Amino acid sequence: MSLTNPQLQQYDFLAEMQRDAYFPPNLVEKGRQILIRLCEAIEAGRPQSLDALYVLSHAATEEFNRLAEEFYEHDSEIETAARENIGADFEAVAKAYGFDTADVEELIAPRDW
Repeated sequence: MSLTNPQLQQYDFLAEMQRDAYFPPNLVEKGRQILIRLCEAIEAGRPQSLDALYVLSHAATEEFNRLAEEFYEHDSEIETAARENIGADFEAVAKAYGFDTADVEELIAPRDW
């Protein structure tokens, strides 16, 4: 499935992480795919409330939690710069789908990174 939201079709997910050699490219790509799947889930489910959006974003955050282990295995981690990049992308996704009042901290509330 390709994204239908014009704001996100060409969006460069995890751009900051892509430019930083500290983050293994294959793991950054896995993170990008998590965000793309979040967009696909939003487009498929069309959440009608923030609570419904948070259910989807929490599932994506849980995927990042699992991915964090892989970063550790490759002598990297989801540290401050990565957290900021991931959080900003979650916020960009929420806004692109009309959830301008979504709280970034709530979008990624179950994070353990």
